Amino acid sequence: MEIERKWMVTNWPDEKSFPLTETYQMDQGYISVRPTVRIRREALQGGCTALVLCFKGAGTLSREEIETEIDADLFARLEHLIGKPLIKKERRSYRLPTAFWYAEVEYKTEAQALAWDPAAVGLGDYLSDECTGKPGSSMGDYWQQTRLGG
Repeated sequence: MEIERKWMVTNWPDEKSFPLTETYQMDQGYISVRPTVRIRREALQGGCTALVLCFKGAGTLSREEIETEIDADLFARLEHLIGKPLIKKERRSYRLPTAFWYAEVEYKTEAQALAWDPAAVGLGDYLSDECTGKPGSSMGDYWQQTRLGG
């Protein structure tokens, strides 16, 4: 189960207040957006690279998510099948008092997600434009808008 809220942001948070703990360079593409079936290359800075096939259920705040690592050959074949440039992303994790350009904060429960207030931990200005559940604001929607022309 994936439980997360999302915000559109304009910059990274101040690392003096919120220390950076890890950075991933990612490339992801969608085989299908409804239902969501995607591939992602996740390269941890200074670490390993994972190739992941992901299936996501319906929902915005919480939804079923099934991820499995795949080998390089299958990843290459699926990337070729997609036939569009993959979305380049950078995921940064910061040491925050609670939970994590497009910010996703993941939680253990829906109650924690609904109760968390970015302003209470000094992120009110940074996380002011919440887009959880907002039509057209998911990564799948971004994929459709930028790769499929619609």
